[in-house]
Amino acid sequence: MLRAALNQLIYFPERTLLATPERIGLRHRELVPRTDDGERLHGWWIESRTATIGHLLLCHGNAGNIADRLLHAALLSAAGFDVLLFDYRGYGASTGTPSEEGTYRDARAALRCLLEQPEVDPRRVVYLGESLGGAIALELALCSPPAGLVLLSTFTSVRALARIHYPLVPAGVLPDAYPSLQRIPRLAAPLLLLHGDQDEIVPIAHAHELFEAAPEPKALHVFAGVGHNDLVSDAGRELAEVIVAWAREHLPAA
Repeated sequence: MLRAALNQLIYFPERTLLATPERIGLRHRELVPRTDDGERLHGWWIESRTATIGHLLLCHGNAGNIADRLLHAALLSAAGFDVLLFDYRGYGASTGTPSEEGTYRDARAALRCLLEQPEVDPRRVVYLGESLGGAIALELALCSPPAGLVLLSTFTSVRALARIHYPLVPAGVLPDAYPSLQRIPRLAAPLLLLHGDQDEIVPIAHAHELFEAAPEPKALHVFAGVGHNDLVSDAGRELAEVIVAWAREHLPAA
């Protein structure tokens, strides 16, 4: 019962896709990753619009669906990345109902699907996790280490975040879901942390804690004057430049 109640506070899925890649001029393929417990996910493979630096698996945040991440894909594909956007179970056109274990299974299914694409070089696969997706991408990175991991506006754990947003709920009754701070010391891939210093949902302190706990190689880039939901829209060009510079340092050349 506690877990079901917690899920209501964590996941905010939207079924309706309000946009498509064609609408903003992105070349893409429709993909249907299948999970090991029988769910059918929905994804878009969006090709790089310039010489390819690498291939990026994007694990989105807790609200909306992949249609709300087309700006992410447009910026990253223009910068030199093939991008796989996928929806967790219960989001968009994906079947099922979201849960912590379910999102981990979904990320593993999406990775298998990405690696099946004919243009993919496994040595140049990067995971990018946004907010909740950062915790999912980190768990995936521990199971299947990538060439690099990018965490965007990511929290240390749901329990730590709940202490800020639900101060009247005793911490002890909350399951310690998505415990990224506990997990990140075991990371075996280059890490890039990106965070706005005016993030009102996941305070910048979470980024600093994750950075201190992570092993080398690691980097932290803070965006001045930017909050949680406007980082990509307000600092998208800077965001793409930082990711490209980091990727060129850590990924093998094509």
